[in-house]
Amino acid sequence: MADTDLASIQQARDLLARAKKAQQALAEFSQEEVDRVVQAMCEAGYAKAEELARMAVEETQMGTVDGKRQKNELCTRLLWDAIRPMRTVGIISKDETKRLLEIAEPMGVIAAIVPTTNPTSTALFKCIVAVKSRNGIVISPHPRAVRCTSAAVETVHRAAVKAGAPEGICASMTVCTMEGTQELMRHDDTSVILATGGSGLVKAAYSSGKPAYGVGPGNVPAFIEKSADIPRAVKCIIESQSFDWGTVCASEQSVIVEAPIRDAVIAAFKAAGAHFASPEEKKKLEATVVKGDLMSPETVGLSPEAIAKKCGFAVAPGTRLLIVELKAVGAQEPLSMEKLEPVIGFYTETDWHAACKRCMEILHFGGMGHSCVVHSRDEKVVLEFALKKPAYRFLVNTPATQGAVGYTTNLIPSMTLGCGTAGGNITSDNISPLNLLNIKRVAFDKNDPFAAKFMASLPSAPGPVALGAPAGAGGSSPVSREELLAILGGT
Repeated sequence: MADTDLASIQQARDLLARAKKAQQALAEFSQEEVDRVVQAMCEAGYAKAEELARMAVEETQMGTVDGKRQKNELCTRLLWDAIRPMRTVGIISKDETKRLLEIAEPMGVIAAIVPTTNPTSTALFKCIVAVKSRNGIVISPHPRAVRCTSAAVETVHRAAVKAGAPEGICASMTVCTMEGTQELMRHDDTSVILATGGSGLVKAAYSSGKPAYGVGPGNVPAFIEKSADIPRAVKCIIESQSFDWGTVCASEQSVIVEAPIRDAVIAAFKAAGAHFASPEEKKKLEATVVKGDLMSPETVGLSPEAIAKKCGFAVAPGTRLLIVELKAVGAQEPLSMEKLEPVIGFYTETDWHAACKRCMEILHFGGMGHSCVVHSRDEKVVLEFALKKPAYRFLVNTPATQGAVGYTTNLIPSMTLGCGTAGGNITSDNISPLNLLNIKRVAFDKNDPFAAKFMASLPSAPGPVALGAPAGAGGSSPVSREELLAILGGT
């Protein structure tokens, strides 16, 4: 085995041992202490959002600084707004009628895999949700993004330690090999895996022998129905696909329109800066954007102008999207697959029933369980699509990228989007700190009179507590481990 492989394996072991020790200390923190640390992490990551974005673009040569900055901000300040009220310590719910208590326990140490497409935002996100749930975390960056991912982790780690967290609670590998990543996932000190990446990586995570959250690819269809606000629908799609040049797996990969509005949609796309590829340009795109049955890494996250140049043709300066008309879904139409760049398929169907079938075909071709978009003002169409589609983020009249990650919707802000069993994943959630908790349940015999006395002795159901405020401010104080032991008469 090469020296680099051995060094990577040893680094994984060392960082896990350090994170385990730190996590055991963090597990004793109160909710207020945890939240003080997490808030400091979010503020530090937000302050470095643009600097980390520039590092990511320089190192990976993917996407845009502005897009990556916005993703970093989503995964720090906006994430904090969403997770701040979450109770992750002690008793988190009390049901006096059913005589049940729920107590949050951390999982332990998380082995996290971060993709090259979102190397800083995903790292920030995973560190923050890990610490919010009192877990340690060790991240394996993509080899093309080691420097920027490590910088993101170090940014929030320094802030966490300064706010009182134990040293080593967050860490990033810097010697990255497949052997080191496998050691990270399989090691005894790893409690759970949080893997974001391609289907091969997700399968490796699930076959590691450890509990795992794996999230796979998306091949997202967007249907523009005849009742839609066409200019707004087109604007949503272009804003989504041009955001960080399409590197988010929730970005639209195909547009499906009804025949009666085809001309209006095409005109709106052209007016908004889209380029419709000629048959010759389509062949050049197929040869460059797709390699075998996979997207080519050569064009992922590039601008439309850069992609066209690589393919051997030119588009107007400022072009925001390349559109290719397609007739089928599958290997016979290579551009009907997920592409992660501003290249999108375009289908024309007779009516919404035919469009529904086309969307199903697209989801079955590499997008099962991920996301689906409908632009419509027809309640029946929206409901029919929502009920029938095997996609667990069903987005209505919003950009797919920004909607799925919680930017333009009220979904939990997340860079780790579960695809459910339809997509080979264990969850369909936008991953949050709540997915990284073990929930202990205290249950009493239905006829035990002691249960009512015990439940009445506990504080009222926990609510959010303002940082720095005395116990009870902004809601009831959570029940600490010490208070619970005192109630039980323990030591």
